[in-house]
Amino acid sequence: MTLGCDFYNADLRACSAFENPFIWLSGHKKILIYTCMAESKFVALFAGTSGMTSAEIGTLLELYRFPQLTFGAFDPALSYHDKFPSLYQMAPNDTSLAIAMVSLLLHFNWNWLPLLVSSLEGTACFSRMKRRAHMDGDVMIAGFFPLYTLETDHSNSDSSLDEAKKQFVFKYYQLVLALAFAVEEINKNSDFLHNMTLGFDIYNADLKGWSAFENPFIWLSGHKKIPNYTCMAERNFVAVLAGTSGMTSGEIGTLLELYRFPQLTFGAFDHVLSDHGKFPSLYQMAPKDTSQAFAMVSLLLHFSWNWVGLLISEDENGLWILAELREKMYKNRICIAFEHVIPGSSLALVFDMMAIQNQINKSSANVLIIYGNKEYLLSLMLFLGQYLMTSKVWLLNSKCDLSIRRKYFMSGSFHVPLMFSRHYRDISGFTDFIREVNPSKYPEDFYLARLWFLFFNCSHFESDCVMWKNCPDDSSLEWLPGHIFDMAMSEESYNTYNAVYAVAHALHEMLLHQREEATMVNGRWMVPSPAQMHHFLKNIKFYNLAGDQVILDEERKLEAEYDILNIWNFPEGLELKVKIGKFSPYAPYDHQLSISKDMIEWAIGATETPHSVCSESCVPGFRKSFQGGKAVCCFDCTPCLDNEISNRTDMEQCMKCPDHQYANKKRTQCLPKASSFLAHDEPLGMGLVCMALCLSTCTALILGVFVKYQDTPIVKANNLALSYILLISLIFCFLCSLLFIGHPNTVSCILQQITFGVVFTVAVSTVLAKTVTVVLAFKATSPGKRMRWLLVSGAPNFIIPICTLVQVTLCGLWLGTSPPFVDTDAHSEHGHVIILCNKGSLTAFYCVLGYLVFLALTSFTVAYLARNLPDTFNEAKFLTFSMLVFCSVWVTFLPVYHSAKGKVMVAVEVFSILSSSAGFLGCIFAPKCYIILLRPERNSLHSFKGKMHTGRNELS
Repeated sequence: MTLGCDFYNADLRACSAFENPFIWLSGHKKILIYTCMAESKFVALFAGTSGMTSAEIGTLLELYRFPQLTFGAFDPALSYHDKFPSLYQMAPNDTSLAIAMVSLLLHFNWNWLPLLVSSLEGTACFSRMKRRAHMDGDVMIAGFFPLYTLETDHSNSDSSLDEAKKQFVFKYYQLVLALAFAVEEINKNSDFLHNMTLGFDIYNADLKGWSAFENPFIWLSGHKKIPNYTCMAERNFVAVLAGTSGMTSGEIGTLLELYRFPQLTFGAFDHVLSDHGKFPSLYQMAPKDTSQAFAMVSLLLHFSWNWVGLLISEDENGLWILAELREKMYKNRICIAFEHVIPGSSLALVFDMMAIQNQINKSSANVLIIYGNKEYLLSLMLFLGQYLMTSKVWLLNSKCDLSIRRKYFMSGSFHVPLMFSRHYRDISGFTDFIREVNPSKYPEDFYLARLWFLFFNCSHFESDCVMWKNCPDDSSLEWLPGHIFDMAMSEESYNTYNAVYAVAHALHEMLLHQREEATMVNGRWMVPSPAQMHHFLKNIKFYNLAGDQVILDEERKLEAEYDILNIWNFPEGLELKVKIGKFSPYAPYDHQLSISKDMIEWAIGATETPHSVCSESCVPGFRKSFQGGKAVCCFDCTPCLDNEISNRTDMEQCMKCPDHQYANKKRTQCLPKASSFLAHDEPLGMGLVCMALCLSTCTALILGVFVKYQDTPIVKANNLALSYILLISLIFCFLCSLLFIGHPNTVSCILQQITFGVVFTVAVSTVLAKTVTVVLAFKATSPGKRMRWLLVSGAPNFIIPICTLVQVTLCGLWLGTSPPFVDTDAHSEHGHVIILCNKGSLTAFYCVLGYLVFLALTSFTVAYLARNLPDTFNEAKFLTFSMLVFCSVWVTFLPVYHSAKGKVMVAVEVFSILSSSAGFLGCIFAPKCYIILLRPERNSLHSFKGKMHTGRNELS
């Protein structure tokens, strides 16, 4: 027989600590049944470098009586076989450790030691009460709230001693009251739930100890020993509220996912929990905090703080905000003076603190962004506030909480905390509800009874723990100091309130659905199973009584708005949070942040807003010169060079004056030079304008002659429609040259090239169509040939639109990629700057010109091959000469154009347009006008027939 093994990762701290053990037990990631190990060959499990991991996994394995062998150090808490009967520690017992330590003390004669003892006097009364807050209802909600801290000592089974070793977290008790307040409001509302009532059970949820799963397991099974899967078959729970921290929510969520049990978290938004593949049954009540990094950067920009230190917690949320801050700060030219990702280990934190303190004290950055969860960064901020020797401004995220006993603070503060807290409206009636709460009103609330006992010095009747004597007549939570219990609703309490209403709305929708399907049992509405709740919870959207919208679906969830709070400090750790501003991502861009500077309490001795910059600003006339190896916010100020200016503060580069300008003595302004361009009123421009107008007028006259003599043979023989198109396109060719003359602007620059390309394409393609028509006319002499069919069908007429469409496409691509624009030339004429049009993309320009040359060469080739056809009314030779002139002009144009500069370059292009167009006009239409006007005897059908007969004899 051989041994084998399977290895899995065991997460020590993250909320996924139970993931791999569950996968191992079930055989697949989604755990749909109790176990899939019926045919497995596993007989034992090794786990646990830490006692916490061993205990958590052991709690799960005890369900199956599966042997677990731990290889970590000996842990006394794991040695209690009543709690861990299937767990075996491989490490030897360390009972002699205390003797070894005492021996070391004796060796060095150390006989004076401080003892730190935590105790809380218990009472036998509380040992008889269930440690929960309870209210009966037809449908129940379970709540796991962090009401205690410190770990229970399991070496003593006396529950009263257990309670003595726990510390009550009074500020979190408001969560219980928020839940009770919402439940009572809903039960009093006759429009809700069709006379079905809500109730709740509330248990403590350990934030850090290995017993975090103890109460959820007890709640699921009904007793502390868990012999089977669940004992909740006849219980009416439909949802669970949990989680001020993402870790607690994730751990409990991993367990609840076994049963598809909805969990609504009331803590701050956690990006880890938004993974629905990992937590499909978990819903976060808090809005998304995706705009928090931008809110912090906006505040930095408002006060012109561009030199900032970062202290970020080493978890998934910390790494996410770090990336967001880097991106937003980089875009807004804000530099990071130093950056520390604080590890989660307390020991590692202690070793890092001295280095962090040194760097903060030495740094010129007076602003620190501190990001982390509530429990994690308390000790960090306590240390910073007490030992930093230079005053700093702290920007804290909404998860941080400074409600700690800072007795070292004087009236006022050496540091300036600015906290970004989620904005929400007050819930009407909540404060009055808290004021009237007492143990007699809620007899099954263990935590309220404990709070009353501790703060009001009451004694109780032995028979009843909720009947108190020797209490003040009007005892109320309102009496407690604000730093112990705050009457104002906290963000977590607000989320708890909304969570209860979300469950109620989902139940209400389910009951309406049951009514439609008439699903009732014994005349009562059926209590839905927890798994049925998901469909309705995902689609919940409602407005609470304060008017705020509540959405659980994270794809539709709104972004949070933030109140900016300044914390005023007083002796004995008292503090007052004062709202000094607000950030709303829904406001217009320039109005998202609003700040009341007069409300901010700056550090002791400060008379103005603190600065946090690496280098002072550079005034106009100077530029920033960056220091090698340092951030871009650290620079020297250097004067601008000759003919360069800087007209704004903190310019990185001096601007060289354009060629048509020069710099003043202070180097803050460029003065203009005289400008010139190919104007209409100068001789060159005037001559080109006259030439264009004369040629276009001449073309119009020829068009008139053709219209007048349209019935004559010479006009009809050469395709009258094509002649008209060619003459009209030539008129536009002449006139488009006028776009090149005058002061250039963006419109004229674009029209110059586009008009030139399109009208010349029409002209050249018309010449090509005329040439093809001539060839087809003389080749289509035999009946039935394809040539005759092409001629009769009008195929040559399609040449013009097809060729023009190709050119239009090229021009469109030109405009879409790099259109022509206005440019300047300051080198061609001394003391002047010439304004001209830049082609934008020379490639596109030469493509347009090359396409024209291609059409011209094609026309020239076809016309050349048809030059020997009968020439009475045959214009093949004239077309050949016209295309020869056209090609010659544009081939000559290229070297001349590139050798010319300034306005001469423009004149060369205009002259090329006019000369090539004139070549068409002279070579094609001048001979026809000569015959029409001066030799009318040749413009007859008899002459045409004779010439055709002669031509055919020659061909034969």
